[in-house]
Amino acid sequence: MAANGTSAENGRGVQSCMSRDGMWKVTSRKLPILKAGPIEELHERIGIPIPEMIFGDNHVSISHVKSGWTITFHAEDAMDRVSKTEEGMLQVAVAEEWKKQRSNQEEVKQFVKPFDWSYSTDYKGTTEKGSSNVDLYEDELADNGIALLSIKVRVMPERLLLLCRFFLRLDGVLIRIRDTRVYIEHSTGTVIRQYTAKEEKYEAVQEKLRGMRDNVAEAFRDANKLAPLLRTLEDRTDVFEVG
Repeated sequence: MAANGTSAENGRGVQSCMSRDGMWKVTSRKLPILKAGPIEELHERIGIPIPEMIFGDNHVSISHVKSGWTITFHAEDAMDRVSKTEEGMLQVAVAEEWKKQRSNQEEVKQFVKPFDWSYSTDYKGTTEKGSSNVDLYEDELADNGIALLSIKVRVMPERLLLLCRFFLRLDGVLIRIRDTRVYIEHSTGTVIRQYTAKEEKYEAVQEKLRGMRDNVAEAFRDANKLAPLLRTLEDRTDVFEVG
């Protein structure tokens, strides 16, 4: 966790950091992927198959110490925002390949309702009253690309920045990035949350990269390089006044 304040760590993968003025506390937890038992329990709660790598114990939270206002990012709430209907589902052949790859998994055999197998989520964090890099989940989509939800936090003397990014690369089909940025100025009780959804067809991005004479294969693994090449579908901002 990039920090300019006081920080602490315990033996269970939990790190915490206070802003220099003591107004804000950032807590993160980084643990290994879930084992079979917790994965099955998570599947039962949210009703869809679980990504190949699910870091269900990981989280990042930002808390306003005086008021107790907190925004938290964790895998279960993000997964619960994945569409459980055909609406917005990518209708491509590799979806069937994904099912075949997991045909031996009991949860897939028993699953009846359709869902967004690319695990695209519009998750913006969980708010409640009261630079660290943390992955929440990842799936290689039956070797047809990647779906990754991750968090980055940076605490500086005057402000705190958080980026929650969902990155989808569906090879030959689509590039999708959904970013939630949280900005906090330590001197105020104002929290700004900006959500931006971008996407573009794979071939269109590929042509742009070739025109830039970039290493195309390498660039397709770098969401930061791809983001400026995508069309913006949604951009909205929420403002929270706390404490």
